[in-house]
Amino acid sequence: MSSTLRTGTSTDITTPALGRGSRPVSGDAESRPKHPFQLGLEVFVQNRLAVVGVVVVVLAVLFCFVGPLVYHTDQVTVNLADANLAPGGAHPLGTDGSGYDVLGRLMVGGQTSLIVGLAAAAIATVVGTIWGAVAGFFGGVVDGVMMRIVDAVLAIPILFLLLFLVTIVRPSLTVMILVIGLTAWLVPARLVRGEALTLRVREYVQAVRVMGGSSWRSVSRHIMPNVLGTVIVNTTFQVADAILLVAYLGYLGLGISPPATDWGAMLSNGTQYVFLNYWWLIYPAGAAIIIVVVAVNLIGDGLRDAVEVRLQRR
Repeated sequence: MSSTLRTGTSTDITTPALGRGSRPVSGDAESRPKHPFQLGLEVFVQNRLAVVGVVVVVLAVLFCFVGPLVYHTDQVTVNLADANLAPGGAHPLGTDGSGYDVLGRLMVGGQTSLIVGLAAAAIATVVGTIWGAVAGFFGGVVDGVMMRIVDAVLAIPILFLLLFLVTIVRPSLTVMILVIGLTAWLVPARLVRGEALTLRVREYVQAVRVMGGSSWRSVSRHIMPNVLGTVIVNTTFQVADAILLVAYLGYLGLGISPPATDWGAMLSNGTQYVFLNYWWLIYPAGAAIIIVVVAVNLIGDGLRDAVEVRLQRR
């Protein structure tokens, strides 16, 4: 018996059979647009260098904060009898001029560099975002005064300003975080201000004004959330810049006081022995600075691509 049904006409109606394990395809499911966060995450993961940067930063954090719990060294007591020992079994990366184990010193110095970098970037981002959002939203005289302050501070070289500030106050972990954070907010302030100038004329911001909403509500609920992508990308570069600034100050001998240290101070101490070919006092700290800063910048590049794609789909 044929599976084809014949009617009074010559038209044949054939029922297609579903294959085993197959299911009907829903057109709505395929055409449903992806969430912007999911789309941005896919773009970020496709950037292999950005993924490598994330892995490197995670390994650096584990090395600096978990490493001392596994590899125990004395980073407080000076031991001149073990000064400048070459790498060996007891000291995989040798010792420095004070007898400190260089591998353990690298972990302790990394804690300072990473803590200051992350904390200073967070302060700079928060201050710069609020400053730029308020200036861009209100515009006019308020924007003019606030941005002239930013321009005046930007006219002073940041490194010179940092050198001046750390000579006034005794450098410590908290002081370095505040000093670097409160001098690095200028760039995010200008970025956010530019975004706010375009967002304040959007319909949803104007609707808040018409409905009697306060200016702070417009800034906090609409302006700042919509510049979040730009802020996040800039934050990664702020972390890299802060780590470099810590290294600059440490290299110039204006870092935190011993026995604490940072990678810049380690590099500065190592240059005293450059003609003695004590490479283990120079290369590890220098390599750590370069690797971490490059990794953070790669993450920033990946986030920038992800944010651009997310904004194109909005």
